[in-house]
Amino acid sequence: MTEDNRNLLIFGVCAAILFVIYQVYVIDPQAKRRQAELKAHPPAAAAVMPGAPAMAAPPAVTRAAALATSPRVPIETPALKGSISLRGARLDDLFLTRYRQTTAKDSPPVEMLRPEGAAFPWFVDFGWVGQNVPGLPSATTVWTLTQGTTLSPGHPVVMTYSNGQGLTFARRVDVDENYMFKFTDTVTNTGAGPVTLAPYGSVQRQGVPPEVGKSGIVHEGTIGYLDGRVRSFKYKDLSKKGAAAQEFNSVGGWTGITDKYWLASLIPNASEQIHAVFRDAQDGDLNVFEANYTGGARTIAPGQQVSVAQHLFAGAKVVPLLKAYQTNLAIPHFDEAVDWGMFWFFTRPIFAFLEYIFAHVGSFGIAILLLTVCVRVAFFPIANKQYESMTKMKKVQPLMEDLRKRYKDDPAKQQQEIMALYQREKVNPLAGCLPILLQIPVFFSLYKVLSVTIEMRHAPFMGWINDLSARDPTTIWNLFGLIPWNPAHLPLVGGILDTTLHLGILPLAYGITMWLTTSMTPQTGVDPAQQKIFQLMPWVFMFIMAPFAVGLLIYWTWSNVLTTVQQYVMMRRFKVENPIDKFFARVTGKAAG
Repeated sequence: MTEDNRNLLIFGVCAAILFVIYQVYVIDPQAKRRQAELKAHPPAAAAVMPGAPAMAAPPAVTRAAALATSPRVPIETPALKGSISLRGARLDDLFLTRYRQTTAKDSPPVEMLRPEGAAFPWFVDFGWVGQNVPGLPSATTVWTLTQGTTLSPGHPVVMTYSNGQGLTFARRVDVDENYMFKFTDTVTNTGAGPVTLAPYGSVQRQGVPPEVGKSGIVHEGTIGYLDGRVRSFKYKDLSKKGAAAQEFNSVGGWTGITDKYWLASLIPNASEQIHAVFRDAQDGDLNVFEANYTGGARTIAPGQQVSVAQHLFAGAKVVPLLKAYQTNLAIPHFDEAVDWGMFWFFTRPIFAFLEYIFAHVGSFGIAILLLTVCVRVAFFPIANKQYESMTKMKKVQPLMEDLRKRYKDDPAKQQQEIMALYQREKVNPLAGCLPILLQIPVFFSLYKVLSVTIEMRHAPFMGWINDLSARDPTTIWNLFGLIPWNPAHLPLVGGILDTTLHLGILPLAYGITMWLTTSMTPQTGVDPAQQKIFQLMPWVFMFIMAPFAVGLLIYWTWSNVLTTVQQYVMMRRFKVENPIDKFFARVTGKAAG
């Protein structure tokens, strides 16, 4: 066995050992913890109002039991279904009826907000705070419904509460046909002296489900536009030991909590001077994430009243809808609730173009294919120059190897002769680098677009693909569905076959096309052992990319195909050997080229 082969064997054995260790001690325990958390229903904490500490709560109950603890006002709109709790006048029960939890026909709608007492509650409070003002409504105050029966577009509801100490509170709630609520709070002072109150809003999430907050590509956590810029903090950043609350002073803006596709955002009046806070008010082992703000103080004289209007967005982050609200309600930079990333100047126009294509072809999968072609066409001159340079390098590679052998004991002479070879053949070894650097931000932005766009969620494409945002459902271990069994049920190795080794049709196509692209790329100055490692990389990446969304794999695979075609044309043009011609030569028995 040669030294190169021995090194390669050692590399393969070490990689396999690391793979098994990672699977046994990292992947499997994480999966077991996630299942245990889902079954255990971790405890919830009581509401955290601005400035108040978290308080312990009883163990979680079912969602239905949590809803039954309070009288409720139903919500029925074309996009929403749920209820408002009369205890606290809190919005804590909301489903998005235009979106389903899975692709199954009988799948329930996506749950947006959840009542306190159930597992992982997520709810919204509005109210008033004031120094030395007794009898202010709290989370346990039971309001009275005085107008309306069901909240729907054009049919508001009004709730009232009198504290018996000279203050009467009224709350009117309106909702549109999409995801925007309007809360109008009025305080009437019938007492003998003035009172000073300030409005507040709070979005709180007590713990997060195991699948939330794990994305390294899309922001999940608190977010807002405050003091002239977007402020965002991941759940893990807020929950770090010793992490301080993040506080901002702003005129207007918005603040809330976001998942990948869903957003609950408080929107004060555009001219309101607010103090906003992002924090994790930890209660023992429970994380209590909160985004809140407090508005300016109002002094209410006896016999007078004051009103304040605040908006709440609770729904899907559909970019055209966010832009419409941004314009119609003067909400600054509201479309930046979508995580456009550091290359936003590329991501935004790419997204707009993808939306345009989708609107005309009606299939998001076809829109991805067409967008990839358009991007490739736009970069054709640059990429063409890159592939031309790489092809020339591959053509002179045998001559370079000959020079290295001839002058192996004289490095200076060797370098001199190689430079002379470059000049004779008009080859610039750096010419292929600049085009790659120019394309990286654009292709990363395209990847970002496909990661954040809600239109790809549950979007079917063709054949076996019924959700472009999910992984390829097929697997090689049951011959892509021909054998009627689930490899995950296999003892001992089922967990690995269903996670790291889950290889569907598209991941395999990605690996093959990436191998082709790599095989057609010259590797100058690389020793044989390193070349063998590089040849393994496409197959390593195939396993890495297998769990990714089908829509992303379609983009990468199709991009590899277009790259391979362009490289092949260049190699044929300069009469350079390539693996495609070699393959057909072996099949047909004819000489390549």
